[in-house]
Amino acid sequence: MSEHQTNVILAIATPLSFLLCLFFLYLYHYNHPFCKRLTRHFRKRCTDLASSLESGMIYGTESEGLITFSGGENLTVGNILEAPGEVVGKSGHSTLYRASIPVGPSGTSSASVLLRFIRPGCAGRSEEIVPILRMLGTIRHPNLVPLRALYVGPRGEKLLVHPFYVAGTLARFLREGVDETQKWDITCKISIGIARGLDHLHNGLSKPVIHGNLKANNILLDSNFQPRLSDFGLQLLLNPSASQEMLESAASTGYKPPELMKLKDVSTKSDIFSFGVVLLEMLSPKEESVRDGSVLASEELHVPTNFKDLVLERKISDAFGTGILTKNKGGANEARMQMLFRLTTACCSPSPLLRPDIKAVLRQLEEICR
Repeated sequence: MSEHQTNVILAIATPLSFLLCLFFLYLYHYNHPFCKRLTRHFRKRCTDLASSLESGMIYGTESEGLITFSGGENLTVGNILEAPGEVVGKSGHSTLYRASIPVGPSGTSSASVLLRFIRPGCAGRSEEIVPILRMLGTIRHPNLVPLRALYVGPRGEKLLVHPFYVAGTLARFLREGVDETQKWDITCKISIGIARGLDHLHNGLSKPVIHGNLKANNILLDSNFQPRLSDFGLQLLLNPSASQEMLESAASTGYKPPELMKLKDVSTKSDIFSFGVVLLEMLSPKEESVRDGSVLASEELHVPTNFKDLVLERKISDAFGTGILTKNKGGANEARMQMLFRLTTACCSPSPLLRPDIKAVLRQLEEICR
């Protein structure tokens, strides 16, 4: 074929291809039945292929599909979307459901899972956040809530599947209270567990992961009071407006460090500040939670004023109650409480440069609780 003939064919084929593309775009835009049949067929094929792969795969940028991770290999799109459940929590960007998923070869038994539905208007674009979710899905640690699966719907909605912990959140545990004679041991166990989870996120991965939204409501407890951090990296999945709303919520409840203006600027030191607030909540008597009317009475220490004064005056028994101090006589526990409170206020320092890193925090916690 001569060069002239080739050029003629290309001159004819190119506009025809362009017109054909416009035709299909026209059909799609006006919801032509032919296009609807193609779409249904494509979605079904994507779902079937995705659920048949162990690690799953997303086809296209907003196509329906399932990605599974360790512990979620037997999940399917059907048993996730059709699972009976109840709403257990809501926020501006997502809704949490407790759902019952069939398990076992015959599906005769079931297990509870936690489903997080991120609204399409709040989530980032799939091509940007699916790689992040794939990374988050590989993270495993005894003090972190694992991601078992991710479902991407046809309109870009995201459904995250996590295990469900019956004991609930640390916030609920603190509201209900605990026997004073057990409070010191449980406080130590929970504090060290949270620090270990943060240490893994900050130092145990190839690239640090900032939690970004650490608070008592995002710390789950198992039946042995072992804490598990949830929602780590959630800020990476949201669009700017949803991220800002999350930041405003953190500010209203006392978890936002003073230097943080935008959620995208979170750092390991902002996580340390939030951890300090959580420690303070565990130390404070139940009626003086940091979310009461006395929130942030001191901009320097971020603690209720009367609680701070009792500790600074070394009236530990009055601040914490006598029950927590009875395990070790001779003031041993009182000295430890002083050390723990100093560590807490260091974590809540207004200056991020003055806050310790998580390895130093963990080392001090283990020494205090020894």
